[in-house]
Amino acid sequence: MARAQIRIKKGDTVYVLSGKEKGKTGKILAIDHEKQRAEVEKLMVFKRHYKRGRNPAAPEGGIVEKNGTIHISNLALIDPESKKPTRIGTKVLENGTRVRIAKRSGAQIDQA
Repeated sequence: MARAQIRIKKGDTVYVLSGKEKGKTGKILAIDHEKQRAEVEKLMVFKRHYKRGRNPAAPEGGIVEKNGTIHISNLALIDPESKKPTRIGTKVLENGTRVRIAKRSGAQIDQA
């Protein structure tokens, strides 16, 4: 199966297009390229119950909150100028470097 190109990167601010968290924004913490899913800050949070000694994060046991993941097709990058969701394009500058641009405004997207 061919892998799709993932245009969003760690540190980007994204808008959720569909699903339980629709309409919310957050910063990308991690991307799983194999599953094409992204972990977004403060979104898709769920709780896990652990027994004592089973998890290094909670050696005494208890309830731990974790971030779930969202499929990248349900995320849109936030335009740096208009602060609205936008698609992503690429542009080659005069010096030969390739940069990402926002399709909505044409603004260059800064690397995180």
